[in-house]
Amino acid sequence: MSRERLIYLPLGGAGEVGMNAYVYGYGAPGKERLVLVDLGVTFPNMDSSPGVDLILPDVGWLAENADRLEAIVISHAHEDHVGALGHLWSRLRAPVYARRFTGRLAQMKMEEQGQPTDQLNIVDAHPDVIEAGPFRISFLPISHSIPETAAVMIDTPAGRIVHAADFKLDTDPVVGEPFDEALFSRIGDEGVKLLVCDSTNVFVPHEGRSESTLKAPITELIKGAPGMVVATTFASNVARVKTLAEAGHEAGRLVCLLGRAMQRMVGVAQETGILSGMPPLISSERAAETPGDSLMLIVTGSQGERRAASAQLARGRYLGLELKEGDLFLFSSKTIPGNERGVLSIINAFSEKGVDVVDDSTSRFHVSGHANRPDLERVHALLRPDMILPNHGEHRMLRAHAKLAEDAGIATAIVTNGMMMDVTGDLPREVEQIDAGRLYLDGTVIYGAVDGIVRDRMRLALNGHVTVTLIMEDDDTLGDPWCELRGIAERGRSGAELVDVLERELTAYVDRAGRKTRADDDALDDGLRRVVRQICMEEIGKKPEVTVIVSRLSDE
Repeated sequence: MSRERLIYLPLGGAGEVGMNAYVYGYGAPGKERLVLVDLGVTFPNMDSSPGVDLILPDVGWLAENADRLEAIVISHAHEDHVGALGHLWSRLRAPVYARRFTGRLAQMKMEEQGQPTDQLNIVDAHPDVIEAGPFRISFLPISHSIPETAAVMIDTPAGRIVHAADFKLDTDPVVGEPFDEALFSRIGDEGVKLLVCDSTNVFVPHEGRSESTLKAPITELIKGAPGMVVATTFASNVARVKTLAEAGHEAGRLVCLLGRAMQRMVGVAQETGILSGMPPLISSERAAETPGDSLMLIVTGSQGERRAASAQLARGRYLGLELKEGDLFLFSSKTIPGNERGVLSIINAFSEKGVDVVDDSTSRFHVSGHANRPDLERVHALLRPDMILPNHGEHRMLRAHAKLAEDAGIATAIVTNGMMMDVTGDLPREVEQIDAGRLYLDGTVIYGAVDGIVRDRMRLALNGHVTVTLIMEDDDTLGDPWCELRGIAERGRSGAELVDVLERELTAYVDRAGRKTRADDDALDDGLRRVVRQICMEEIGKKPEVTVIVSRLSDE
């Protein structure tokens, strides 16, 4: 079959929240010209990826077809949409397109990883157009919790795609562009083949609230606080940082930003002309000299990050500042699923100090950056697409969003990472399954799940480790085997020292082993390993990881 087709292939972000990477293609099967929308990361946790720094989408398939890749388009500057660019661009080497604020942050990420930035192109919003092979691409401004977010419109010979990325419907977003209903209605009038749409808040039944509704209740909260006020939010939510700063200023307090990520975001927003009218800020040095009842801090660490300013303050003094009984700490943010443990740790640490903590449970001091169910229905109605494919959400969210489209009589499907869909016809149709796994950034090295490093690390964390050392001369032992234990209980059920039990049983095994086994390193390794795991299971109920070192001496 040689007819040209239009394809959609998520490599990350479909069936999960984070690590967004979506491929669109047009052309003959297997020869399509390609566009990648977003290249983001997700964040590890100690349960599933101990010690890992970042998790990135596996772009192996795309790298193999890099000669067909026309462009990488970044919808906005959140880490789960741009965070992998600096790490993976060298495997793809396609031109990158972004709006000014997003592009400046993308440039910094490229530079941090030693990548050239001459392929990074700054583009204005619609009606400006990127010509990339058979595609005409433009950015449709839309509101979100970071400035200059855009839906990506891709015109192809087979019809128009609107990749909505992350968005909310906010006509007064404080910073950035308001939602332009007329623009989206006009785009819909011109005809939309496919809408790929954010599913994060599909279960929220009420319309979303505007960022502008927050300043009054936050100002009231600060005015009623007797001591120091500290507020945390996402560093990228420049509008919220401005809202908090204005509320603190209007409550008669001096305002200080703490945390490099937040200072960088505000700095880039001001540099690119996105942010203006920010209240005056003071340095951390001056803040340390200011009475608590006249001071407000806006700090990083809303998700419980250990090295961020919130966690530092929870542990004690930070940059000469310390919270005490009667002070107030405000989470003007939502806890991302998976981060609850870190956030609760901070809340409890503040509670022990007598600090009053206010979180987002009342929804008075935080609004989401994602469209709720009625907002999704409104966008569906404005664009009137032939087809809707939900993305950016866990499987249950994709399923609920697909049901929403189906109830409106719109063709749909539940598409998860690695499913290549032909969307040329009236109905989406899966045509191929692509390996769409994960890559792990571990220090300065990137490796894949098949390398087994994360799996081995999890086994070590769960079961501990035993090293067995044995010195041989030809096929005779020089001394008994000895053991070193790591991460294992020192005594087992017998009450004896575990290392003594192991060394006794290993010596007995070597003594009864035949000459043929003693002469074979592989056979010795296997036998010693089995003895260790069997004894440990009997003594402590664990089968540890085992390393056997057999050293052979010779007269030669």
